[in-house]
Amino acid sequence: MSSAAWSPPARVSGASYAAVAVTMAHYKAADSKREQFRRYLEKSGVLDTLTKVLVALYEEPEKPTSALDFLKHHLGAATPESPEIELLRLELAEMKEKYEATVEENKKLKAKLAQYEPPQEEKRAE
Repeated sequence: MSSAAWSPPARVSGASYAAVAVTMAHYKAADSKREQFRRYLEKSGVLDTLTKVLVALYEEPEKPTSALDFLKHHLGAATPESPEIELLRLELAEMKEKYEATVEENKKLKAKLAQYEPPQEEKRAE
């Protein structure tokens, strides 16, 4: 294959030449879009991440039964929640509510205590 630039055959009609030119312009535009998308994936770290996960799959001594599940697991894709995880989420929400209630109670008690204790400056003067 020669490295010379592409040129249409000598006996191509004007309409055929135009069709070839349009088709080539379409391929160049598609290549340009592909290249832009590839650069986008590279800048955002997607290519590196995918490469690392695929290498991990390749180096896995015992190949998993489902390569797709392996990829999902290593990419952190959402998996159906187990009942245990759901219970932990509920417990966390309850603990957050209790914490907030305790903080509020603490503020009220500190304010009440401040009414009965002299300010810190008076304590030092004594």
